[in-house]
Amino acid sequence: MKRKQILFSILLLFVAVAVQAARVDTVMVKSPSMNKEVQVVYVLPDKALGGKTEACPVIYLLHGYGGNARTWMGIKPELPKIADEKGIIFVCPDGKNSWYWDSPKNPAYRYETFVSSELVNYTDKNYTTIPDRKARAITGLSMGGHGALWLAIRHNDTFGAGGSTSGGVDIRPFPKNWEMNLQLGEYEADKALWDQHTVITQIDKIKDGDLALIIDCGEQDFFLKVNKALHESLLEKKISHDFITRPGAHNGQYWNNSIDYQILFFDKFFKR
Repeated sequence: MKRKQILFSILLLFVAVAVQAARVDTVMVKSPSMNKEVQVVYVLPDKALGGKTEACPVIYLLHGYGGNARTWMGIKPELPKIADEKGIIFVCPDGKNSWYWDSPKNPAYRYETFVSSELVNYTDKNYTTIPDRKARAITGLSMGGHGALWLAIRHNDTFGAGGSTSGGVDIRPFPKNWEMNLQLGEYEADKALWDQHTVITQIDKIKDGDLALIIDCGEQDFFLKVNKALHESLLEKKISHDFITRPGAHNGQYWNNSIDYQILFFDKFFKR
């Protein structure tokens, strides 16, 4: 009899764990500006699900060049566990190789509008979010690091915090790389347009206190120099930010570690 009670207790424990667990949804979100559907992965904590839901803050995670909506789940499989522990919703859109611009050359690529407006509106309408910039952050890796800061700075009425890990925060030293010319045209043909579409030239749009900012890059990363330049520009303009360099290269091992610190930073921001 006692053994049956123990087995029953263990069964109840497994049921409780199964019920109280984050859910990963893969959905297609309509983009009116691009007239197509975009794949988005949502990682939803237990507290945002079920009958007794509690509104949660949101972190938008942007992938890098060659990635897709599932990139972050591959790099950080622990995201569902983190979502449950911290009560945070993670949103991972497929940004193609767009650099998260509204391309001035390609009207089919309007990923700035999609992420900063259409996706945010869809998320707040369909999930239990706190629909306020104070509960909304955005970050990403590599191309996504550029995209996250690009969007956070230009839409700081939407996002209260922004980050970048190994971000291509100044695209101009790399004019032949990563299909950027498909969105902006050739660098030599229109340098002014490239100047207008890189993060480091956007910081005049913000003043100290407009955004909570965190930027990191590995010491062996080919983007280290441009990240240090962005850090120096922010210091010159007296814009508060966290800037971290640590051993590491431009790879999943680095991002699996670095995103933990960014999530901690955003969690502290949400709890202010």
